[in-house]
Amino acid sequence: MGALQGQVILITGGASGLGRAIVVRCLEEGASVAVLDRTPERLGDLGDRIEAIGGDVRAIGDNQRAVDACLARFGKLDCAIGNAGIWDYSTALDALPPERIDAAFDELFHINVKGYLNLAKAALPALVRSSGALVFTVSNAGFDPGGGGPLYTASKHAVVGLIRQLAYEFAPAVRVNGVAPGPIDTDLRGPAALGLADTSINSIDLPGTAGAAMPIGFVPAAADYAGGYVFLASRRDSRPATGGVLKLDAGIAVRGIGRPGAGGGLAEKYRA
Repeated sequence: MGALQGQVILITGGASGLGRAIVVRCLEEGASVAVLDRTPERLGDLGDRIEAIGGDVRAIGDNQRAVDACLARFGKLDCAIGNAGIWDYSTALDALPPERIDAAFDELFHINVKGYLNLAKAALPALVRSSGALVFTVSNAGFDPGGGGPLYTASKHAVVGLIRQLAYEFAPAVRVNGVAPGPIDTDLRGPAALGLADTSINSIDLPGTAGAAMPIGFVPAAADYAGGYVFLASRRDSRPATGGVLKLDAGIAVRGIGRPGAGGGLAEKYRA
């Protein structure tokens, strides 16, 4: 019997990359799964225990539709996983065009932070009824610099704060936790405001370029991270956990002293 046998899980951003890996693992563990994604048609090959809902996590109404569809199909909701997100491709502040900062900030924060807030708001009544759980995708960038640029890093630090605040507000009715993956060989995209909406992290070849720098010796695949979500969704395995973040960062936090900073070229640029 799987760790999630009989449970119902709602996942945002579940049609590709890490989200799809979480969907597949939850199904393998015996759960029924609802997914809110902009491309729900990509989930048609995963069997009959899945309900795919098209929508945008930035809209509270779309999150509510997803919860309602989940309840109509499966009758309850045990865990909601906020996973939809975008990355800023480590665009440094100095490289951000001033005229694009407003749009890029709004796009990144509305997806990475407000999307989770919307999910929590929409799912709360159902999760209270089931004594369920919320799980949010964080990142190593939620704790350490260098995992993105200032926009992405700030958004993931905000998610850590959101987890702690909601864990406090929802206790003891609903547990709230996060998973902080490290680098992933996945299909993560960037902000349209920076011209990166069609750019996939796969184009960087992270396994080839960053694998040797990881203390574990490789860049994990999306499926390698899915077990962390199963653990936090499981009533048996993580009942004592709330307000915390499970760090699965490939050892980034223990790499020791490396390059002291990333701004070595600024002096030549601005003092010349």
